[in-house]
Parts: sequence; C-alpha cells; structure tokens
Amino acid sequence: MNTTPLQRALRKAPDRAIAGQARPEQEFFCFRVGDLRMGVPSENVLEVIRTGLLTPLPRTPSFLLGVTGHRGEVLPVVDLLRFLGKGEARVGPRTRLFIGTSGNYRVGVVADSVLGLRRVLVADILPPPLGGDSAAEHLLGVAEGGTLGEAVAFLNFTKLLQNARQRAVVR
Repeated sequence: MNTTPLQRALRKAPDRAIAGQARPEQEFFCFRVGDLRMGVPSENVLEVIRTGLLTPLPRTPSFLLGVTGHRGEVLPVVDLLRFLGKGEARVGPRTRLFIGTSGNYRVGVVADSVLGLRRVLVADILPPPLGGDSAAEHLLGVAEGGTLGEAVAFLNFTKLLQNARQRAVVR
C-alpha cells in the first residue's frame, strides 16, 4: 500500500501527550538581592510584602536581621547575602520580603527587587559549579540567558532553611 510522506511522518511522530512531557518545566520565583539574581521553587513562596518594622534580636547570627510581624505570626527575617557570605543586603523603603516556607517553617527573606515567576526547562538548568564556595552547596543549579535574560542561581530553599535554622540554634 502506498502512503504519503505526511502519513508516514504522522505514524512515526510521538504522541502529543508524550511530546509535552518530554520537556518538563519548573516554575521559580525570581528576585534580585545585591548583584545576584536568584530563584527559589515557586512552591516555597507564599507571598511578597513590603518590609515592615524589623525588631533585632540579641545574640543571633548576623544573617538573621530580626523578626517582623505578618498576619499574626512573628517571622524571622533572613539576609541571604550574609548567609551565603556574599556581602549584606541594604534594607530600605523599596526593599521587599518574600515569605518563604518549607514544611512548617516560614521565614521572611530580603529581596531588593522581585523579577517575578519564570518557567524554566529542567534541561536548561546547569548543575552548580564544582569546587565553588560554600554558597554552592545551597544551589539546585544555574540557568543562563533565554527568557531569563541574565544568569539566575536557583536555590534549594528547603536545604537553605534547614541550615539557617541549625546555624541559628547552635549559637
């Protein structure tokens, strides 16, 4: 039986459902802090708020800027730059906090600006650099260019939050 080239191609082509699954994406909440562009999985972010009154706490690590009240809860506020050893964030009137969560834990994280939600192909996320500094242990990977513009470092927020809690309790 003679078939046309189109019929042969359609028979060999993968099913649409399978083709859609072949290029999985992950959604990240992207933000800027200092000179760094970072992202955390969107499921770890509840909301973004303006920085309110911060109450400093005595004898806490330098990355813990203090606590703030939010919807009836007292949340610790973390400076990622200090935690990762990349400098320190400057909190001002335009500074935002994103409310990050992992399990039962919630924390406010300082962000200079919010870049928004970005869908990234999992295949485009490069592994963290080997032999990098201590900040590399908290990275899921890095993506460059494309719809993101500049390079963005994606954080393993659950691991970061666990390590921050351990470092805060040890003191």
